[in-house]
Amino acid sequence: MAMNNQGRPSQPGAADAFDLPTISGDRGLDHEEPLIFELGRVGQCGVDFPPVSISDDRLGGQRRQGAIGLPGLSEPEIVRHYVRLSRMNYAIDAGLYPLGSCTMKHNPRLNEKLARLPGFGDLHPLAPASASQGALALISELMGWLTKLTGMPAVAMSPKAGAHGELCGLLAIRAAVASRGENRPRVLVPESAHGTNPATAAFAGFTVDEVKATPEGRVDLDDLRTKLGPDVAAFMLTNPNTCGLFERDIIAIAELVHEAGAYFYCDGANYNAIAGRVRPGDLGIDAMHINLHKTFSTPHGGGGPGAGPVVLSARLAAFAPLPLLVHDEKGFRLIEELEGVPEGAKPFGRMSAFHGQMGMFVRALAYMLSHGRDGIRQASEDAVLSANYVLASLKDVMSAPFEGPCMHEVLFDDSWLAGTGVTTLDFAKAMIDEGYHPMTMYFPLVVHGAMLIEPTESESKESVDNFIHVLRVMAEEVKAGKKERFEGAPRLAPRRRLDETAASRKPVLRWKGE
Repeated sequence: MAMNNQGRPSQPGAADAFDLPTISGDRGLDHEEPLIFELGRVGQCGVDFPPVSISDDRLGGQRRQGAIGLPGLSEPEIVRHYVRLSRMNYAIDAGLYPLGSCTMKHNPRLNEKLARLPGFGDLHPLAPASASQGALALISELMGWLTKLTGMPAVAMSPKAGAHGELCGLLAIRAAVASRGENRPRVLVPESAHGTNPATAAFAGFTVDEVKATPEGRVDLDDLRTKLGPDVAAFMLTNPNTCGLFERDIIAIAELVHEAGAYFYCDGANYNAIAGRVRPGDLGIDAMHINLHKTFSTPHGGGGPGAGPVVLSARLAAFAPLPLLVHDEKGFRLIEELEGVPEGAKPFGRMSAFHGQMGMFVRALAYMLSHGRDGIRQASEDAVLSANYVLASLKDVMSAPFEGPCMHEVLFDDSWLAGTGVTTLDFAKAMIDEGYHPMTMYFPLVVHGAMLIEPTESESKESVDNFIHVLRVMAEEVKAGKKERFEGAPRLAPRRRLDETAASRKPVLRWKGE
């Protein structure tokens, strides 16, 4: 019997009934919503303009000669259009978001309220320092939290997100290598790394070599030794890694990297598992970006509202990018140019026009202040506990590729699906019919048919229990041979399963009209 996400039986035949055509084309309260361009009509407008007389030469001969192509709708039509579209979306406010490696945790409304305070929410990026003292003081306090939590002496605040932070760290490493008069064109990356790691290294001008993993899912030290050399600038590691495992040999890794004269970069995407528990600086790390929108709960969204500050060790602190935030007898100010930097500073340049994402800074600091160091530590512990609870509850019906406990995310492979005719994609898509967003699929690539689940600390035991119950029943139905339930899923979503190969090869990115 299929179960819904509250643990209650689904209505028999619901999928068949859902497929019945309706007169309107809508399905209950879920509307089949056209594109706004298809809804729009010529001459329709959401406001009334008074009649005016405009001379033919008012625009200097540049008056529009044809239709501009913007949709015309009344105000209620516009509001309804976007509300209907929002009902087709899934968000952390709607339910558990199990995407592994993404840390989709609850965003406290307190943070949102503070980010909208006058002086923060309406502060112009070009406002002078004299009118921005409160904002600069907030950034300075956030920097203090980040350096204390990580045990690193310096932090660059301007990177906008994780990959941007990676680039910042590698550019600082490149500048440090150049200052030593050396040429180190290679960067080493584990085979289980986030895809942004090798991409960022290549973008920064390095060649990338892969370091193999052990059968236990961790860095192969012997392979690392053979690939380290005088031409290696850095080793990039995610810890906990993308298999959801803590790199137990991280101290040995740092020693090997430093003995070779290279720098140790850590991808901080999984910092939510260890924040408050361990300081990366104590592990020998030289640079690490921190996804504020993951660890400290600021919202994700479309690659825009993120922040990826980079903490730097004493070996790299001098190469932090402009602008530099200083506090002296004149108050807080930003040093924007190379002239005037403190003695010993060697900024490699700057990462962006402005000094980071102010809204993200406010939200992250609000999270830190409301939790305190002990609360941040507890959040990390609860995230790890939640993931291990999922692992312990499902490992008898789903297969885990590695023995032992995990960190903040649990990884399953597809060996338990062998011979069933059901794939990882089938199973994940069927989760949509049960009201859940699928977990991360087919990543990391080192595990065949990977299913990576990260429940985070935000979920109650009851919420996680419901999720576990649904996956258990689904797994039992797979093993019972009910593959028709999974083929072609989802059936209850606004859209059926896409041809993902065609969508990636022939994407339709804009509306062209008739």
